[in-house]
Amino acid sequence: MRIIRDTPEQLIVANRPWLIGSMLILFILVFVGAGFLVASGEEGDLWFGLLFGGLGGGLGAVAFCVFVRRVQVIFDRSEGKITIRRQSVFGYSSNTHPLADLSHVEVEETTSNQNGHRSTLYRATLVLDSNTSAIGRSPTRVPIVAAYVSGPGAKRLAQRINTWLPASNHI
Repeated sequence: MRIIRDTPEQLIVANRPWLIGSMLILFILVFVGAGFLVASGEEGDLWFGLLFGGLGGGLGAVAFCVFVRRVQVIFDRSEGKITIRRQSVFGYSSNTHPLADLSHVEVEETTSNQNGHRSTLYRATLVLDSNTSAIGRSPTRVPIVAAYVSGPGAKRLAQRINTWLPASNHI
């Protein structure tokens, strides 16, 4: 995720998956183009070419629909709210939470062990304390993005948001 705006009044972070979206579109075009090229060749290759282009292009389209999701999170002091906007091929959603309920941002981890190789993935998660007033209720955790990623990006994002938060007491 990238920081789009960082002012004392507003912090905006966004994830725009341009690279994976572009790669999947190229994948679709290559398979559909190759399928049509094969289908336009010899007479016996018509069905194979259509099947090749249809399956390859279809798998690429499904992957595009599943993996390409835009996320924007707006932390706004003037309005006192957090807005999480998500957009995919299937539609747009927007959720809001009071900024005062945000305790901090933490990093969730998941570890997998495949073939003796251990890898750890991370994601930044908002910790909302609005439900902690009731006895026995724990804070609500809202992941900023659904997917876990490798590298230090989630830790840097959580650190930056946590640094921005205390300044809300000064305005």
